[in-house]
Amino acid sequence: MRPKEIGKEFSHHFPFTVFSTALGLVVVVFLTVLLKARDAQGSPVYFRQLFHLFHPLHILMSAIATTAMMWRFDRKVVKAVLVGLVGSLGICGLSDIFLPWLGGLLIGSHMHLHVCIIEHPHVVVPFALLGIVTGFLVADRFPDRTSTIFSHSSHVLTSTMASLFYFVSFGFLLSAENAFVLFILVLLAVIIPCCTSDIFFPLLTVRAKDHHH
Repeated sequence: MRPKEIGKEFSHHFPFTVFSTALGLVVVVFLTVLLKARDAQGSPVYFRQLFHLFHPLHILMSAIATTAMMWRFDRKVVKAVLVGLVGSLGICGLSDIFLPWLGGLLIGSHMHLHVCIIEHPHVVVPFALLGIVTGFLVADRFPDRTSTIFSHSSHVLTSTMASLFYFVSFGFLLSAENAFVLFILVLLAVIIPCCTSDIFFPLLTVRAKDHHH
C-alpha cells in the first residue's frame, strides 16, 4: 500500500476525530458539573462504570472498522481476523488506558493503571469477536469507503468517551483551567492509536497484488 493511499484514507477520517473529541469533552464536562451540583461524592465511581461501558463498545467498533478495512483490500480470512484482534484488543488498550494513564502522569496527576484485558478479559474479548464478524458483513454489504468511514467515526466517538472517562475515573481532576490540556491529550490518545488501528495497520499488511479497491 502506497503512502499516498494511506494519506488519502487518513484525510477522510481525521475530521471525525476532532469533532468526536470536542463532543466527548462537552459530554464529560456536562456530567461533571451535573454530578457536582448534586453533591455526588462518588462521581469517579459513576465515571468508572461509564468507562467500563464505553471501553468494550470501543473494542467492538474498532474490530468492525479494522476488519472491514482489511477485508476491503485483502480477502484472507485468517489474516483479517488476526488484524481485527490485534487492532482492537491491543490498540484500544493503548488508546483508552495506557496513553491516558501516561498523559495524566506527565501533567502531574496521580493516575491508576487499570488494564481490562488482564483484569477481566471475559468482558472485552466477546466484543472483539463480535466486531470481527460484523466487520466482514459490513465490508461485504458496503464494499466502498462508506463501510469504513461509518465504522471509523463510531470507533472514534466511543474511543473518545472511553479515554475521557478513564482520565476522570482514575486520577485526573477536570477543571476549566486544564480543559484544553485534556482536549489535546485525548485527541492524541484517540487519533494516533485509532488511525493506526483502522487505517495504517490494515493497509500496511496488504500486498499490492491483493489490493481490492
